[in-house]
Amino acid sequence: MSRRSPNGAVIAVVLAVALAGTWRISLVRAAGGSGQAVQANPPGKCPENEAALFHSCIMSRAQTYEPPRTSDGKPDMQGWWQSPLGGTQNIEEHGRTPATQPGKSLIVDPPSGLIPYQPWAAEQIKTNVKTYVEPNAACFPSGSPRSIYTPGGFQIRQSPGYVVMLFDRAHNYRIIPTDGRPRLGKDIALWQGEPRGRWDGNTLVVDVVKQNGRSWLDQQGRFGTDALHVIERFAFVDEDTMHVEATIEDPNVYTRPWTMAFPLKRDKRKSRTEFIEDACFEGDETADMLLKLGYRVFTGVRRP
Repeated sequence: MSRRSPNGAVIAVVLAVALAGTWRISLVRAAGGSGQAVQANPPGKCPENEAALFHSCIMSRAQTYEPPRTSDGKPDMQGWWQSPLGGTQNIEEHGRTPATQPGKSLIVDPPSGLIPYQPWAAEQIKTNVKTYVEPNAACFPSGSPRSIYTPGGFQIRQSPGYVVMLFDRAHNYRIIPTDGRPRLGKDIALWQGEPRGRWDGNTLVVDVVKQNGRSWLDQQGRFGTDALHVIERFAFVDEDTMHVEATIEDPNVYTRPWTMAFPLKRDKRKSRTEFIEDACFEGDETADMLLKLGYRVFTGVRRP
């Protein structure tokens, strides 16, 4: 059986850096922040590289922009999209480390930019990193919302009653019914959960339940359980940019619901006509090496 090079994840991150490079220019954080110099955009353009500023700046545009339509009158989301740089490494604000690129927090609520973990769960994060193979390294599906911000990109396709996301990474996909169908049996748990979509004006709202609790939110061991409930909102702000907002709750691990937000950029490269395959699969060399070092496969966590 052929195996992917252990450098595949590095290549994916480098690709993400290259694609994201055109989004950056400099600005000083708005009053009330840390005072650090941050990247920004020209006047009239929202700062896409800092979630909190982007989120507050962009909401009015999401409410007024009229996107192109599909044949059944829905906003036409079809095409190739690029997720934000660095989110899969660490969704909270972080500096440069041997394992990460520096980046701002994707979390817009609470204002601290930190996930409101219960004390036992905050300790569990440390255990996760020391004990388990990062689920993405083992080629498992990323779950919701992490699938949207894994390195690389994805394609959106639509037909009446469905929105489908096809990812470069690990042959992964999400099928989101938007036809109002009922949910499946209550005892079903899936890596990607069970999504149900609906249109709120020009915004696609995706309600996700029944994830199996075996995926992480980033490489730092942040996690939820099988009680995780995610509501994602996708809204165009211009032809080539979507605003993504994900509100997350799980009474097993968090003290309150919390929200992340970030932009998706349309991938307009002329060469972008097929998938850039990251052929991650069970038995991948990266996970195999970690297992030989004594790490274990993460099978989820239950509240004490």
